Amino acid sequence: MIARTFWAFSRYRLRSEPLPIEGSAVLVGAPHTSNWDFVFMLAICWRHGFAPLWLGKHTLFKAPFGPIMRALGGIPVNRAHPGRLVDDVVSRMRVGKHFLVVTPEGTRARGKLWKSGFYRIASDAGLPVVLAYVDSATHTAGLGQTITLTGDVKADMDVVREFYADKHGIRPDLFTPPMLREESRPTLGG
Repeated sequence: MIARTFWAFSRYRLRSEPLPIEGSAVLVGAPHTSNWDFVFMLAICWRHGFAPLWLGKHTLFKAPFGPIMRALGGIPVNRAHPGRLVDDVVSRMRVGKHFLVVTPEGTRARGKLWKSGFYRIASDAGLPVVLAYVDSATHTAGLGQTITLTGDVKADMDVVREFYADKHGIRPDLFTPPMLREESRPTLGG
């Protein structure tokens, strides 16, 4: 109901490819350039009939909003002490059907590299990656291409780069182009 209302009144239109998967998946949410991206990702997921899990900065989970963020599927991440985050998330993803939304830019500000957690989680759990987007140029948002990681980080990221090449975030100047530090290595997570 909330998602239908959001899309009925939004200037953006929902445009998604069918999900060719039955189980869990990792959803890449990009470009991540505005706080509105969070609202769009929830509306996209809810409209497609699933409640996502998502990773967020631990400070979002402090009072008074902490219980709300957790109820919306949030998993706090303390970037200074990530510990066993990937292992913990992989364990959750292997049990039941879950869609984990990750914003690999890690921040709404322009950076140099994407964080590799989405790749490591999908690779370690053997999950497909769904490329979700918000595009201010076309005023569309939705679920795009679904890919199966090959373990060849550069080749996999070439597919990701091609998909996001024509996507413009709400604040296009803040988009961090898709590039992982690990692309110079032959495999990641294995």
